[in-house]
Amino acid sequence: MEAQTTPKLKKPPKPRKPIRELWWFFAAAACVKLLLIPAYKSTDFEVHRHWLAITHSLPLSQWYFDETSPWTLDYPPFFAYFERLLSIFANLIDPQIVHLQKGLNYSSNTVLYFQRISVIFSDLCLLHGVYRLTRKLDSTRQKLIWVLVVWSPMLVIVDHLHFQYNGFLLGILLISLSYLEEGRDLMGGLVFAVLLCFKHLFAVAAPVYFVYLLRHYCWKGFVRGFWRLFILGAIVVAVFAVAYGPFVYHGQMQQVIHRMFPFGRGLCHAYWAPNFWVFYIILDKVLAFLLGRLGFKIQAPAASFTGGIVGDLSPFAVLPQITPVTTFILVLLALSPCLIKAWRHPRPVRITRWVAYAYTCGFLFGWHVHEKAALHFVIPLAIVAVQSLDDARHYFLLSTVSCYSLFPLLFEAQEYPIKVLLLLLHSMLMWLGFSAQFAKRISLELAKSEKKKDKEEGFVIGWVGWSYLVGILLVEISGQFLHPIILGDKLPFIPLMLSSTYCALGTMYSFIWQLKWILDS
Repeated sequence: MEAQTTPKLKKPPKPRKPIRELWWFFAAAACVKLLLIPAYKSTDFEVHRHWLAITHSLPLSQWYFDETSPWTLDYPPFFAYFERLLSIFANLIDPQIVHLQKGLNYSSNTVLYFQRISVIFSDLCLLHGVYRLTRKLDSTRQKLIWVLVVWSPMLVIVDHLHFQYNGFLLGILLISLSYLEEGRDLMGGLVFAVLLCFKHLFAVAAPVYFVYLLRHYCWKGFVRGFWRLFILGAIVVAVFAVAYGPFVYHGQMQQVIHRMFPFGRGLCHAYWAPNFWVFYIILDKVLAFLLGRLGFKIQAPAASFTGGIVGDLSPFAVLPQITPVTTFILVLLALSPCLIKAWRHPRPVRITRWVAYAYTCGFLFGWHVHEKAALHFVIPLAIVAVQSLDDARHYFLLSTVSCYSLFPLLFEAQEYPIKVLLLLLHSMLMWLGFSAQFAKRISLELAKSEKKKDKEEGFVIGWVGWSYLVGILLVEISGQFLHPIILGDKLPFIPLMLSSTYCALGTMYSFIWQLKWILDS
């Protein structure tokens, strides 16, 4: 008799550990960032080094009064405390980094490596935020969002080449949104209050937070609702008290606010962020030129609407002057449809979209907007880009044009291949990721459809999207190659003006698309 053999039981597959996989994404990104350490560094590099010196060398009561350098401290107190924490380690590595006088424009390798690596480590906050927002998603969507956020070329350009800490701050924002999506409104509000005390420019989304939390958390009957409103308000006040309390004690709040809101810097930043005001400025210049040809005496503006240091407001030659109050009203008007939706239907699943829309409004119509502020809405929109094919198409175009709009930040020739390769690699990864995610769903739709030929297979962006992307290529070729050949050093502002205007069209499209989604939802 043959001996009976019992079939071997297959071992169950090992459970996935998303956090371990996410660490690999972070490690790969960190390796690339380490390779870029010797690359271009902007004046922001010296700005943050000087802030290390201010917070380490001076008592807290003098932080917002120091004028040793033109790069005075102008971020809220929590960021100053963050710089103070970093300065402890900087002092251990090289005391000259944090010396108020001897450290001015100090650019040794110790400064370079310390500050670059500090940004890489601070990105752990972004990693935690991404993990919280994606931990309940399926594997495909998780990894696609990790690619869009952790491997974002915009963050590499702005934080790890130009030099800032946007990844750290956006991580706090994503943590706040993750709590709101989970229905933990108090924690979401608390973390957002903390974020505002790190960087006040995130306050553009404060109206959305206020309306959403008031309706979703506090609107629970008179007594219960009032009690919840009191608790929420007490938490926010407590956070701001921790941040600003020492400066209130020293009677310095007026000085702190003056530093944080330098309205004298003018309507536009040095590189003309691709927003609505690009069209306004160009219209003013065209009208001034035409009226001048017709014999009218038009006084041309003395400045070019730009500046990084506080100065006079930027004048217009023909059109009415734009004031900070005007931009504030325009931002609120643009936000109003979102606020109405948040009040009527306060659903946690939509909060990330609403916050991204708020930052889009601030970018388009705000005062002295930096081109780097595009990160405030591009990164949150990456979270919702995986929800539908239309969202993916919109994000593909928006992310591409937003990344391209940052090219003027890296103006040296040796960095040109880096930024081009980053954009191309990002575009390919987006295309492959979205194609992989939506191919199966589209195939099912095709199987059910009787008109299979009328359906588009795979991830497509349409002829309008392709035309716009080809336009980016033409704009870049004309600015980088044709302009120097044809005009030489004449009219050097034309390439920048052309690229900013073209990118502004893409940003306006994104605004209209998001607004339509809000109105239709």
